[in-house]
Amino acid sequence: MKSIAALQAIVTATPIDDEPTNAELDAVEMEMPLILAEIDLLDAEIMTLDRPATELDERRVRRARHRVLDERRNLTNRAGLTQSGGAA
Repeated sequence: MKSIAALQAIVTATPIDDEPTNAELDAVEMEMPLILAEIDLLDAEIMTLDRPATELDERRVRRARHRVLDERRNLTNRAGLTQSGGAA
């Protein structure tokens, strides 16, 4: 019977680097306005779950949806500029 003790050291010898890279951090920073807009939309929708939605609630949700769409558009445009080299 083969012993796996020798193989164990090979498997666990390499440390795992769980820190995000600078590129990953930059990507998160670029997406942060969209993330915050989606959080605002979620907050607006949560407020209407336990009671009937008033006109003000409907406006709040509508504005939050529009902000999410605006931020998605902005993120797409920024990503397009980065991929094309920034030439407009």
